[in-house]
Order: sequence, then structure tokens, then C-alpha cells
Amino acid sequence: MKILNLISIALRAISRNKMRTFLTMLGIIIGVASVISMLAIGQGSKESIEQQISEMGANMITILPSSGQQGGVRMDASSMQLLTVKDAEAIKKQAKNVANVSPFVSGSGQMIAGANNWPTSIQGVAPEFLEIRKMKVAEGGMFTQHDVRVSAKVCLVGTTVVKNLFPDGEQAIGKTVRFNKIPFIIIGVLEEKGTNTFGQDQDNIVLAPYTTVQKRILAINYLQNIYVSAVNESASAMAVAEVESILRSNTRLVSEGQDQFQVRSQQELISMFSSTSQMLTVLLAAIAGISLLVGGIGIMNIMFVSVTERTREIGLRMAVGGKGRNIMTQFLMEAVIVSVGGGILGVLLGVGISSLIGTFASWPISVSESSIILSFVVCTVIGIFFGWYPARKASALDPIEALRYE
Repeated sequence: MKILNLISIALRAISRNKMRTFLTMLGIIIGVASVISMLAIGQGSKESIEQQISEMGANMITILPSSGQQGGVRMDASSMQLLTVKDAEAIKKQAKNVANVSPFVSGSGQMIAGANNWPTSIQGVAPEFLEIRKMKVAEGGMFTQHDVRVSAKVCLVGTTVVKNLFPDGEQAIGKTVRFNKIPFIIIGVLEEKGTNTFGQDQDNIVLAPYTTVQKRILAINYLQNIYVSAVNESASAMAVAEVESILRSNTRLVSEGQDQFQVRSQQELISMFSSTSQMLTVLLAAIAGISLLVGGIGIMNIMFVSVTERTREIGLRMAVGGKGRNIMTQFLMEAVIVSVGGGILGVLLGVGISSLIGTFASWPISVSESSIILSFVVCTVIGIFFGWYPARKASALDPIEALRYE
């Protein structure tokens, strides 16, 4: 029997009970739509996280002290006085795969301009920090190495700080502001970056020379972190190895054979978040896939009913020369058409739901071709798997008994 004839006969049989066919397809429709929506949400979240981390500097490396004990008291890593400017200078001189190095210290407080004030954090950095973090200056300019050497009271501010300190749209460049009673002259405004995936406002920031923050704000002589950028993304692993080797040569940073520092690259963060996101996506898709299983069981149930209802038809076909394999192929074709038809409607519904979620919930959404292809493959397999046994039962009927069936 030709394939076109099989499809034609199957479509006529299906069209006799439109409502029953639609209700049978509904389980497949809901299952496919759920799977595509869950995969779109998971993939979109994964891509968004990777993009956010890349915007922070895909080849960025962070060096921070490990937690430890001082005087028998367990200290937090941020309060450990281990990293110094000399460590940053040693990395800059000796590491061949490192392009930029910036010491880092930070503190929080109130930024005041006239009658306006705003809670923010001030970050003490080197001029290379902008290149490491892929930040740009929208207005004005960055402070220089000379400003770092003389601990100049100059700063760059983010757009959130500008909007709250100068709500009337007044020009911020050249204005004197105070951070915890220390006066600073604004010499630059950073380009707006918005909120990152973790809900942090990247524009609520103040940058100043690290020496200024060390001496005038925090009154410390150590560094909280050191930021480094590799010469390129592919050299990140080699840069990490070089940094670890350089720091281990300093006996102050190694105690009882244990490193007193941690070196983290953006690639590690991307890998960690991607694996977590992938695991959650698979879990959500598996849960949604249960409805596909239920839909397949519905197809099997309806095909059994169809075989019972059309027993006399089957007997007549066999009586005029129809073979068992033809009968089996016919019913199997009906099951596949119902399954694939539900899959097509499910794909359309899933893409529509994903678009609505992205539009109204503002979630990152990414519908991939692989998820659509996978849905069609699964639907076809479900149609064959759950339609085979009813079709096999129809093909095994005895023609005489089938003709006598009432």
C-alpha cells in the first residue's frame, strides 16, 4: 500500500471523530508546549548569565585572600590582611600572560552633594581597572597613575549616583562631593550598564584611586582583592597558573603548605553557572515531559477504542485481500499522525508561550532549533511506540471473527 494512500485513509478515519482526536492530541500539545517553554527559559537564563559574566570581563581573574585565623579567632576572608601592593606589582612584572593588574579596596557610605545624598560604595582601583572590567567612561576621563601616587581626591561615578545626587540634570563633571566627610572632585561619569543577572545595580558605583581609599577612607595598608586580566580569553588558564606560582613564592601567602589566597577566573564562574543552569533545565524539561508520557498513553487508549469500533471494517479489508501488515501500518499511521499533529500545535503553542513570558515577565528567553527538532522526534517516537500494540492487535484479528463482530 502506498504511503499517500495510507495517509489519506488515516486522515479520513481521524476526521470521523474530530473532538475525540483533538482531546487525544491535547496531551501531546500540552507536553510539547511545556517542554519547549521550559527549555527556552533554561537556555535563555544560561545565555543571559554567560553574557553578564562576559560583560564583566571574560578574561578577568580575581585574587582574594582565604579565610584564616588570627589569635585563635576565625577571620572572614575580607578582613585578612594578606594581599599588598607589592603582590600586585610582582604579578604585573613577572606574569607573561597577564595584560593588566589593578589593586582593589572598597568601602560603603553616603555620597553627599549639597542637600542630596545617596548610599553607595566607593571602590579604590588603578586606572587599568576599566579595561579589566570592560567599563567605559561616558563623560570626562579616568584618573592617572600620578593621581594614584599622590592619593588624589578625584573620582568617577555611575549614572545611578549622578541621578540621585543631581536630580535636576545638573552637570556632574567638576563638582565637589563628599564621601563620609572626605571631599572628592568628580572627573568622569561611567557609561550606563544597568542591572546584572544577580539583581545588582552596576551603576551605583564610585571609582577612586586605591591609595586614596586606603589612606583617607579605610585607613588600611593592605588590599582586599587584586583584579587581573589575561592577554586573551584562551590564555586565562595559563595566567591563573602564573599568578598562583608567583604568589606561592611569597612565604607570607603560604602557611603550613596551604595557600592563603584564592585565584578565580571568569571561565570557572561561567562553567559553574552553566552546569547549574543546564541541570535545572533538564529537570524542568523532564517534569514537563511527564505530560508527553500521559499523552502517549492517551493515544494508546484511543487506538484500542478505534480498533474495537472498526473490527468489522478490519475483517472486511482482510476478506478482500488486505494483509495483516497493511492493517498494522494503517493504524500505526493514524497514531503517528495524531502524535505529530499534536507536536506541531504544541510547538506553536510553546513558542507563543515563550514569547509571552519574555514580553510580559521580562525573562531571558531563547527558543533553540534543537528543542523544536527534539520535540518532533519525540512525538514521532511516541506515536510509533504507543500505537504499535493497538495496531498489532488489529493486524492479528481473525477475518471471520471480525466480520461476525457486532
